[in-house]
Amino acid sequence: MKNWSGQIFPITLLALLAGLSFWLQAILTADEARPGKRATAHETDAIVENFEIRRLDEQGKLQYRLSAPQLRHFPDDDSSLITSPRLLAYRDGTPPLTLTAGQATVTARGETILLADTVEITRAATDKRPELNARTSTLTVEPETGKAQTDQAMTITLGASQLTGVGARIDNKASTFELRSQVRGRYLSARAKP
Repeated sequence: MKNWSGQIFPITLLALLAGLSFWLQAILTADEARPGKRATAHETDAIVENFEIRRLDEQGKLQYRLSAPQLRHFPDDDSSLITSPRLLAYRDGTPPLTLTAGQATVTARGETILLADTVEITRAATDKRPELNARTSTLTVEPETGKAQTDQAMTITLGASQLTGVGARIDNKASTFELRSQVRGRYLSARAKP
């Protein structure tokens, strides 16, 4: 009998500890499952104001420049929200392509920038080409490749000519704009000089 009563205390203590563990786990799991807990996970951990990021290629030439009055970083997905971004994409021998928008979301590694809220694209005039202006509501940009695309309506104005369509692909390195569907346009050729 002495051995039995000496073993009952450790067994009771272990059972009590196991019950306490299950109780703590239930409380912690209930806190994680609350709807408000998930919504607050996407919180800002850093704010940068009046910044500029420059990217150079392997030869040290400026590839693109991104500037804005404010950037908010979110650690849960390592994304950033940028207010009033201005992206300049450079290519040898031509004026830079300037992209502006009301806001932008940048992915974790900066490989993709989603411009939204009145996206405007501008390329200054040259001796051989008139100024180019394009407008759309959203645009997904891959700054490293120099490519962009949208599935929204886009209007392109090149001098006095104008094209509209739905969906577009842009390749800054090849200097091409491709409208995907419902394309309509008005082309006015430049008059020959006397």
